[in-house]
Order: sequence, then structure tokens, then C-alpha cells
Amino acid sequence: MKILMALCFFGAAIAPAAELKSGPPMPYTLVADWAKLPQGWTFGACSTVTVDKQDHVWVFSRGAHPVTEFDRDGKFLRSWGEGGIRQAHGIRIDADGNVWGVDVTGQVVRKYTPDGRVLMVVGQEGKPGNNDSKDAFNRPTNVAFAPNGDFYVSDGYVNSRVVRFGKDGKYIGQWGHKGTGDGEFDLVHDVVLDKQNRLLVAERTNERIQIFDLEGKLLGKWTGMGAPWSLFYVAREDAVYMADGVNMRVVKLNMNGDVVGVLGGPGKAPGQFDQPHGVAVDSADAIYVAEVGNQRVQKFVKK
Repeated sequence: MKILMALCFFGAAIAPAAELKSGPPMPYTLVADWAKLPQGWTFGACSTVTVDKQDHVWVFSRGAHPVTEFDRDGKFLRSWGEGGIRQAHGIRIDADGNVWGVDVTGQVVRKYTPDGRVLMVVGQEGKPGNNDSKDAFNRPTNVAFAPNGDFYVSDGYVNSRVVRFGKDGKYIGQWGHKGTGDGEFDLVHDVVLDKQNRLLVAERTNERIQIFDLEGKLLGKWTGMGAPWSLFYVAREDAVYMADGVNMRVVKLNMNGDVVGVLGGPGKAPGQFDQPHGVAVDSADAIYVAEVGNQRVQKFVKK
């Protein structure tokens, strides 16, 4: 009975899979030419974007300068990671301001100081592991942090699991294997925690979000809202912003999995998206969207 109630609470009663949920347009406008890169620089494919407590914006891209930091107005502050990252994927800032970058083909998660000094490496550099490995990934995608410092890695394109580590990088446990059933995964592409310490796991291929407690117990699932390529949880709204990389849009979800807002659509023009792969929201409610196809980060502000 408890499981049934949890599933109902999290929106498990859904429309048929073929029916894509939608919602009202979000009342946002584009900030034209937001990011001011140094002359001659380009991003390359932008894998993701995040923000820190100062509303500085961190872009993780697959160009010559993998990590770039901007202020909220788009002023370039610094870059690092040149020559040391094989392929950018997920980036997050922890409670202490450290920067965590997930190198998807390098097979590692790295913890950095804000100026790019490596503090910790989790995984085996360039060496993939199987779904049972305690010290190796196979194309990991992102990382999320528990209040006690434990962190969770979504692993990933080949392995189909979530792996839990202590704050010192020591393996604690894992759950999941490839499949379409409850508690199974296919292309675990992102992971975030909400303010009630529930872990939201985005499955890019299964096109759903499954919800777990911190021990890996399934609490519910959301489907029908598109393909979750990236998640960003905003505690003050108790809402999740999701980059839908198949339908080329960003959607805002309430904690029942309902779509309560939609931003963008497919295309190359300003305000449109081509493979939105990352999304972030700052303290002023500005939305940043990183695109692989259009190789840019766009900023949107409320009208």
C-alpha cells in the first residue's frame, strides 16, 4: 500500500507513452548574444551549464576551452581544462564551491577547485568498467550531492546504474541494470536531489524520470514529458527544469511530474534549440540552456 501511495504521489498515473505532455509557454525572453567569449574563441558543442552561489555561470563544452566561467551578464572570467579533458559531459558545483566535471569518454569524475586544480579523481582514467565495478565507469554522465557529502554518479551510456560514494570517494553501493522495468535503466543521463532528499534519475532512452530514496528504494516515476537529457532542481520553486533533447525544448515540471511550462522549440534561430543537453537556473530565475547542435549557451529572463 505504501508503494502504491508513493507512486500516485509522484504522478505514476500517466497518459499513454505516445502522448507527449505539454504546458503553457514560459513567460521568458531571450538575452541576445549573452556570452562574451574572448575574440576568436568558440564553445564547440556545449554539453552542459550550471550556476554557483554567486550566479556565476559555468559552461562545460567540447571545444578548445572546456571549462569557461562567466558572470551573470555574460562577462568572461576565466577558463581551464585545456588538454586535460577528453569529452565534457556533466558539471556541478558542490556546497563548498568546488567544481565537479564528468569526462564521459575519459571514464572519470573529477573534483576541482574553482581555478581548475584537481582535488579528486573517481574512476579509472580511460579504462571502462562493467556494471558491477566498484572503481570504474563506462561513459558516466553526471553527479549529485547528498547533504552529508556523499555523491551519486549516473553511469551512464553503457552501464545502467547509479553509484553512491562517500565524500572521500570511497564506493558505498549502487543500484540498477539495463532494462525498461521499474528500478532498471537505459542510458542514465542525469541525476539530481530535491529538498526532501529524493534522487531523481533521468533516463534518456527510456524517456522517463525515476525517483528513489538515498538508499536506492524506488518511490515513483514520471513519463510522457519527453526525453530527459538534463535536470536542474530549483528548491525555492520545488520544481525541476528538464532539457528535452528529442523534442528540442525545455520543460518545467512540478513534483508530480506535470509539465507546467514549456520554453523553445526546434531550430537554429535565437530562442530555438538543437539538441539541448544542459539546463540551469540562477537565483533571479534566469534560465541557461546549453546546446550540442547549435554549439552555444542561451540565456532567457522573465518578461
